[in-house]
Amino acid sequence: MGIIHIVLFEFKPTVGHKQVEDACKRMLALRDKCLHPTTQKPYVKSSVGGRDNSPEGHQGGFSHGFVSEFENEEDRKYYLEKDPEQLAFVKSLEGIIQNVRVVDFEPGKF
Repeated sequence: MGIIHIVLFEFKPTVGHKQVEDACKRMLALRDKCLHPTTQKPYVKSSVGGRDNSPEGHQGGFSHGFVSEFENEEDRKYYLEKDPEQLAFVKSLEGIIQNVRVVDFEPGKF
């Protein structure tokens, strides 16, 4: 396993269900849309996400979560800093996201 990238979204209260659904579908579509600059093939190893349904009550306003996996640091760095699809997606969230949290880790490294 490479690097796990977790993103949590808290949408603004004024954002409707259709906008939330659209943003979530577009977030998951990044797995296929983000192409490696050299191979021109998708490089996000896996991507899943959805609406929170935890009964614990510790969401703190975050309603949707996403988990993506990258093979290595170089792929994650490109995704975060240079991938045009990912950068356009982040820009498209302006005005609808109230808060975001991101946690990345390498499994087993403490």
